[in-house]
Amino acid sequence: MAKSETVGNAERLVEEMMKGNDASHDAAHAFRVRDLALSLAHEEMMEALSSSPISISLEIVELAALLHDIGTCFLSNSPYVALLCTSADYGFKNLVCLKNSSEEKIVEDFLAKEGMDMEKSTKILAIIKGMGFKEEINGVSNGSYTPEFGVVQDADRLDAIGAIGIARCFTFGGSRNRVLHDPNIQPRLDLSKDQYMKKDDQTTINHFHEKLLKLKDLMKTEAGKRRAEKRHKFMEEFLHEFYEEWAGKA
Repeated sequence: MAKSETVGNAERLVEEMMKGNDASHDAAHAFRVRDLALSLAHEEMMEALSSSPISISLEIVELAALLHDIGTCFLSNSPYVALLCTSADYGFKNLVCLKNSSEEKIVEDFLAKEGMDMEKSTKILAIIKGMGFKEEINGVSNGSYTPEFGVVQDADRLDAIGAIGIARCFTFGGSRNRVLHDPNIQPRLDLSKDQYMKKDDQTTINHFHEKLLKLKDLMKTEAGKRRAEKRHKFMEEFLHEFYEEWAGKA
């Protein structure tokens, strides 16, 4: 299938906006999530053919996946920084760096420039706005959701676990100068939303227990659940080996 002009422009926007991010939240992450989301969508639709066919808009899935982290920019140790493109021709000649800018506004402006109809734009924005782990930190689902939301969120969470997830976790921890592990700092297992957002004095290894090991049970799609099982098991094996080596037993 030929790539649409809008998707091509979205890819260029992602590459420019996420340039300079560390490898935990760079353009490659967005592209992996896009590929995973489309793969999950095809798998879900194929399986549904034998029971209750479902319709998934691949255009909405692809654009939401590509743009889901567009406002996430980690420069040095500063807070999230959003790079707003003020160039109408996507020449990216006038990038404005603003702390805590609205990711929703960036995506909304891009879709408007692309002539995306309001219904599709609204669905894409809703997916991006509702994807965060903090909204389900206690294992409570958001309730009803569209098939497009399910595959995009599952794809983002799959990229946070398994071999890629481990690599991303340590990349992000290193960018924040976090210690790998400190047995005296216990993971916060019963976190509230506010507590989760406070990252002070946490170790990289604790992030596995506070978030990554919980993702398998938060998957929305059957296809996502199957892939999460393998990636989850790989993380468990990694952590077992890590603790053995840390203690000098392996």
